[in-house]
Amino acid sequence: MTENIIYKVKTADFGNVFSHLVKCNEEFVPRLTDKVDINTYSKKIVENSITFEAWVNDELAGLIAAYFNNTKDRIGYITNVSTLKIYGGKGIGSQLMEMCFTYAAEHQFIEIALEVFNKNTAAIQLYKKFEFHQSAIKDDLIIMKKYL
Repeated sequence: MTENIIYKVKTADFGNVFSHLVKCNEEFVPRLTDKVDINTYSKKIVENSITFEAWVNDELAGLIAAYFNNTKDRIGYITNVSTLKIYGGKGIGSQLMEMCFTYAAEHQFIEIALEVFNKNTAAIQLYKKFEFHQSAIKDDLIIMKKYL
C-alpha cells in the first residue's frame, strides 16, 4: 500500500511536533533527549521556526524546522531534520529539503547552515547530496553550509 503523503508549511502545532520528536528520538545520533528537552525544543520550533512538514493520515511523518530570523546576513539555520522510521526511504527528507531551499530563495536568503554530530554518517551523506559543505568543526559537531 502506498501512503498518501501531503506536504505543508507551518501547520504543525505543539502537540504534532512534540509527538513526532518523541517518536523519532531514538533515530537521532545521539538521541535527541541526550541533547535537549523535547518539550522545550518543540515549543521553540513551533514559536520561532518555519516548519516543512510531511503528513500521512494526519500524522506528522517528516519534519524540517528552520530559522529564518537572520535577515541582516540572509542566513537560514536548519535546527531539525527528522522522518519517522516507518516512512524512511520514501523521499520525504529530500522533498522537505527542497521545500526549505525554495522558501529560503523566495525570501532572499543566500545561505543555509546546520550542525550535525560527526558520527551521524547517514545525515552527513544526505546533506552532502544537497551540496552542503563542511565549514567548521565545533567539538563533536560539524557545521555545514549551503550557498543558495
